[in-house]
Amino acid sequence: MSHRILNTSKPTLPPAPQPQLHHPPPPPPTKLGRRAAAVAVAIAASPALLGAVSPSARAQEAAAAASACIDELPITAKAFLDVSIGGEPAGRITVGLFGDAAPAGAARFLSLATGVGYRRKEFVKVVPGYVQHAGVVSYPVIPAVTDRLAAEMEAARARCGGGAMNAAGAVSIVVRDPSLPPPKPKLVARGGRLKIEEEQVGVVPNGTEFVIATRDSPELDASALVVGRVVAGMDVVGRIAAVATVKENTGSAYFKVAKLIGDKRAVVAERGFNRPYTKILVTNCGVLEQQ
Repeated sequence: MSHRILNTSKPTLPPAPQPQLHHPPPPPPTKLGRRAAAVAVAIAASPALLGAVSPSARAQEAAAAASACIDELPITAKAFLDVSIGGEPAGRITVGLFGDAAPAGAARFLSLATGVGYRRKEFVKVVPGYVQHAGVVSYPVIPAVTDRLAAEMEAARARCGGGAMNAAGAVSIVVRDPSLPPPKPKLVARGGRLKIEEEQVGVVPNGTEFVIATRDSPELDASALVVGRVVAGMDVVGRIAAVATVKENTGSAYFKVAKLIGDKRAVVAERGFNRPYTKILVTNCGVLEQQ
């Protein structure tokens, strides 16, 4: 006798159909005119553009402040420097001096330009940013003079609001040499006793060297006192700056070690860096007008 097997499990119901939500299609984008589209793109890109332009804008503002700082200073006297390059006349540089803002510095430059001070002396360094004249090596270092020039330099920086003073065309007397290593301790015998003295490696500026900035050079502010600016002859300064020079080698490991330990050979070698191959000479100098 056959038995039928009955399926007593609950029948599986098909899933209930999910209600379909019908969203209306998005509206078509608003069409912008060419001018409106350009404005929208500029607004969207403004943060990135501002971030990219800000450093350059700040540099331009600093340069403008530096130029304005020395341009506003009254000129009390004018001196001239006739220059030759390789024995050929290159032209005349006229310097307006700031006798009111830097009385000691302007007077010192004027005295060196009127006598035999700068005459027949050379420009010894040409670097990106400025050219440097050797000054009068035979003049001794007088602390009272160099200290007064340094005090005027600090006062000028404070008066300019801490901004750069050595803008393009500025004429400055070198007061300090930041490349000089610190004094080196030396054991010496004095009166039968051993003493430790400090020996300065290199030549301390005597307040006669001067530089002319070919572009805004704030790195000079800590070492050079602005005494005037070029009022005529920047094309001559440009010819000086274009003269080929000895290649700088301060990145050499040997030079770095020698400079670190105070080796005199490093100081001598550094003096030769950026020296022009062609002789650049002040053939004549003097005063054009003085108040």
